[in-house]
Amino acid sequence: MTRSLSFVHSRLRVSDLLEQHFDTAFAAPDGIARLRELILTLAMQGKLVEQDPNDPPASELLKEIEKEKASHEGTKTRRKEKLLPVKPEEVPYELPKGWEWVRLGEIGQTQTGTTPKNGDNSSYGTDIPFIKPADITANSVDYCNEGLSISGVEKYGRLAPAGSSLMVCIGTIGKTNIINLDCSFNQQINAVTPYNPLFPFYIQQFMRSSFFQAECWKQSNSTTIAILNKGKWESIPVALPPLPEQHRIVARIDQLMARCDALEKLRKERAEKRLAVHAAAIKQLLDPSLCAFAPSREENSSTLRAFVPSCEPFAFLDQHFGELYTVKENVAELRKAILQLAVMGRLVEQDPNEPPASELLKEIEKERASHEGTKTRRKEKLPPVKPEEVPYELPQGWEWVRLGDLTTEIATGPFGSMIHKSDYVSDGIPLINPSHMIDGKIVHDLSVSVSQRMAKKLSSYRLFENDIVMARRGEMGRCAIVTAESDGFLCGTGSFVLRFIDNIDRQYILNLFKTEYAKEYLGGNSVGTTMTNLNHGILNNMPVLLPPLPEQHRIVARIDQLMALCDTLDQQIDAATGKQIELLNAVMAAV
Repeated sequence: MTRSLSFVHSRLRVSDLLEQHFDTAFAAPDGIARLRELILTLAMQGKLVEQDPNDPPASELLKEIEKEKASHEGTKTRRKEKLLPVKPEEVPYELPKGWEWVRLGEIGQTQTGTTPKNGDNSSYGTDIPFIKPADITANSVDYCNEGLSISGVEKYGRLAPAGSSLMVCIGTIGKTNIINLDCSFNQQINAVTPYNPLFPFYIQQFMRSSFFQAECWKQSNSTTIAILNKGKWESIPVALPPLPEQHRIVARIDQLMARCDALEKLRKERAEKRLAVHAAAIKQLLDPSLCAFAPSREENSSTLRAFVPSCEPFAFLDQHFGELYTVKENVAELRKAILQLAVMGRLVEQDPNEPPASELLKEIEKERASHEGTKTRRKEKLPPVKPEEVPYELPQGWEWVRLGDLTTEIATGPFGSMIHKSDYVSDGIPLINPSHMIDGKIVHDLSVSVSQRMAKKLSSYRLFENDIVMARRGEMGRCAIVTAESDGFLCGTGSFVLRFIDNIDRQYILNLFKTEYAKEYLGGNSVGTTMTNLNHGILNNMPVLLPPLPEQHRIVARIDQLMALCDTLDQQIDAATGKQIELLNAVMAAV
């Protein structure tokens, strides 16, 4: 009596906790998936519905199954060998009164599928669906792909009647669903057809439980691919409740899973709405004709009030800041918008007292003229930026120029034929390839380096402090600034070197290449099929907005400030997610 009452109390407590903490599962990142798993686990432990002492116990059900099996004596479906009883050490948890531990093969007819021989066209047709692993999903079985003829099924003898459960037992072990049509199936799938009067849907739900799924993987063996043979599969223990309770359990599971479906739908709709609303506001924010931005005096603001609200989309973002920036996708879009606003001249104020960019261009021409007659002097003059190439209005004091107008040199790394992996030494002079450009910094790898002797041969590819090294294939716009620590390294075969006069803020150029505008230009003009490549012409002709030098510095400082805000938002999201997961774990443990 005490044991029976404990199960009743446990069931009531579990039911209350499930009702109370659907919201907890809804908030946590993987909460709904874990809630589904918990529902199945509780169901298979007898904690999801009440036990009825008037139900005939599972032991009586097993006697009926034995009669059903005996009726097949001498037929193909009769198993000759008897499976061993479930041992105490195999039992993962205590069962309620009236339940029994049995092996899968004792409560259903099991079989492994097969495939007709190659070239046996007469075995294929449209009479019987022929199920393969890809046809089985969590929610359905696809019966519309390849089929077999009646003669093909008769020849190979692999037919599972409706109500059978199919499970993939090679490769993606554990994928399972119940079939509502008579089906044949291939050798990657095992089938179990529950004996009468078992409820097939209960057997299917047990096969989906974490215990059964874990046992499938535990019993499998593999070298390159996981394989679970039929003998081990049919020996896995199953917790069998009385037949009426099987029906109550499945009904309750269906009810709770429907609530999980509704929660998932609601969560998806909310997420899509949040992303769509934010995307619409950002799109308006970047509309060149809409509004301009200026910095406020709130230097340490923790929200977007680091901007002065001077247009409707900004006011909207600021008003809904706490809701919109609870997901990292929106923070990532905010980062892109900050960079784009920066190179549009809308992130900081223009100062009419500053020398305009036209004066800066004159200084660049003087610097380039000093290289007249050297390798670094570009002989051809680049054409002016055409009106049709200008994507937005020119801010006060700025100039539309081509990237090549700002450089004294754009150099390519050595050809692949000039250096090979066999030339690499340990702890030599590093070669800088795109993989060494991380977050605008050079992170070199001493295993990708060459000897001093080889470095002298490659001296024309040496990097100098304040150079910008840039990927010329693969990820468009990936680049880094050469610092004093990396002065003397060598440009790698997959990189460019960009050299500017002193009066260009290198960090401004780096931020420029991070913008969607730059990525679209470089990606849209790159060449190649299997791997995109840049060349000098593409880089030289790229239209860019050049601000006065003091404004370049202010833009870089403002970007740093706002990126720090974005970092804080990401950290807050991580912290909130961590708390949600901790709460969910506590709830799961309590249940």
